Amino acid sequence: MTPHPALQGRSVLSLMHHPADAIGDVLNLADQLKATPQWPAALAGKSIAVIFEQPSTRTRVSFEVGIARLGAHPVVLAGRDMQLGRGETIEDTAKVLSRFVDAIVIRTVDHGKVMELAEHADVPVINALTHAHHPCQGLADVMTIRERFGDPRGIRAAYVGDGNNCCHSLMVVGAQMGMEIVAGCPAGYMPDPEVVAICDAIARDHGGFVRVVEDPREAVADARAIYTDVWVSMGDDVAEEAQRIAVFTPYQVNDALMDAAAPGCIALHPLPAHDGLEITRSVYHGPQSAIWDEAENRLYVQAALLMHLLG
Repeated sequence: MTPHPALQGRSVLSLMHHPADAIGDVLNLADQLKATPQWPAALAGKSIAVIFEQPSTRTRVSFEVGIARLGAHPVVLAGRDMQLGRGETIEDTAKVLSRFVDAIVIRTVDHGKVMELAEHADVPVINALTHAHHPCQGLADVMTIRERFGDPRGIRAAYVGDGNNCCHSLMVVGAQMGMEIVAGCPAGYMPDPEVVAICDAIARDHGGFVRVVEDPREAVADARAIYTDVWVSMGDDVAEEAQRIAVFTPYQVNDALMDAAAPGCIALHPLPAHDGLEITRSVYHGPQSAIWDEAENRLYVQAALLMHLLG
């Protein structure tokens, strides 16, 4: 494998400003890794710091396993394990870690923290989730759509619910692949209009579009995939939780909403799912669910991304 020149040695905070052919190369390599039981030790001798300031199941396990299967050593750190949690500056942390490891993966809340870490690090930084973007999830989403439907160009996917980081990242990767992305979100919970505008411009260059509507049934019309995420996040208080549930209840992904989409439509969710809130068990454990493939695909897209970044 020859690393894509637009990715080699680069940080990935979102994929909004990386070229479409680079993203396509990552997805193609992810497909190859999924079809290969015995991976090459492509990153033998390298060490990768994996920092978690937020709890994680899929992100932690998929990164740790993927790094190990590529022959590298994962250095997994919780926020409480680091001086960063006790007052060391992000700049100093970036400079020190750059002397020890070949890349830094970080899952946190503040996107600005990841940007600052990448600014001062001498090694690639991968955003494993912030409040603004979740690029690895976006790659896994589109990989799953490609597995089910082939070339994603012109495929319509609907995102329904809170216009959050997962919504942004589906827009970003989908736009680069020429998909039609329609987000159905209530007023006050729509995706960042700047992200929408940038993604729509990218999508139109590749034969697709990105748009936002309020009506969930309008959003899912002709969709081959319906994607949703939790309504209530870590840190929401009881009053906020009740308010969000009231606002989002019409956006639940249930059998009726799936029936309003294109025949053969699949359901996607980044997990963990709240059964009976944003999605019903009959959907996410039913025959239209691609959620478990989507979760597995995190392993392959992240490994492929690391191979491109580190060569």
